Amino acid sequence: MPSPLSSDQLTTRDGTRIYFKDWGPRDGQPVVFSHGWPLTADAWEDQMMFLSERGFRTIAHDRRGNGRSSQPWDGHDMDHFADDLAELTSALDLRKAVHVGHSTGGGEVARYIGRHGTGRVAKAVLIGAVPPIMLKTDWHPNGLPREVFDGIREGVRKDRASFFKELTLAFFGFNRPGAKVSEGLRESFVLQGLMGSLKAEYDTVKAFSETDFRADLAKFDVPTLVMHGDDDQIVPFEGAGKLTATLVKGAKLKVYPGFGHGLCSVNKDVINEDLLAFIRG
Repeated sequence: MPSPLSSDQLTTRDGTRIYFKDWGPRDGQPVVFSHGWPLTADAWEDQMMFLSERGFRTIAHDRRGNGRSSQPWDGHDMDHFADDLAELTSALDLRKAVHVGHSTGGGEVARYIGRHGTGRVAKAVLIGAVPPIMLKTDWHPNGLPREVFDGIREGVRKDRASFFKELTLAFFGFNRPGAKVSEGLRESFVLQGLMGSLKAEYDTVKAFSETDFRADLAKFDVPTLVMHGDDDQIVPFEGAGKLTATLVKGAKLKVYPGFGHGLCSVNKDVINEDLLAFIRG
């Protein structure tokens, strides 16, 4: 039987091909990155370069239906995302890994730990992440109304290229007074988004907005850092990072005044140094 793993691609048990990058020295401690919606592993290049230059092995994958991974018609939910991640970490035999998730990727990390435990995990980092849930509910009054996510679905279905371009303003905080706008960063976001499957991106809106991660967060038993900008216009701090830090036992909360959702790019120098300090600490 042929191996499911090649130099940059994993074939999962259900036949989905998952593209991944594997940088840095193979004997370095692994740091595994899970990207946000609707992006790819490329969203992590600043963190991967920084950490690999300092001796860490860095791995990032394109979620199923996104980027260079294959585009199955279904399976765009947190259980599948977490299981794909588990298959990748097992195939690469990663041990004592630090798992870092941004936005939707933070949900992926939470569900991965919830479903597969921390046997291979040393630490976890959630950056501008969607847990415990984005949707406004009876138990989560600080969530966003369903109409917000219906609007995202409508924008993706109607004209996703234009929708992504407009979304970059709030995502990176470029709509704030005095913001230094990077048109290159905006274009990169759109290009990454257009690499993915329209169906996957449409379906994933439900996954990142409606999934309840409370039970997953309760299973965290490794050092955890929650990083969140207090000017996050995509995943507002009050309903996400602030609450998540109270649900993960012993979690450390780092709040960044004035930082938006795209802090890993716009504020990469600060984020990189804080990541390094937490990983080494």
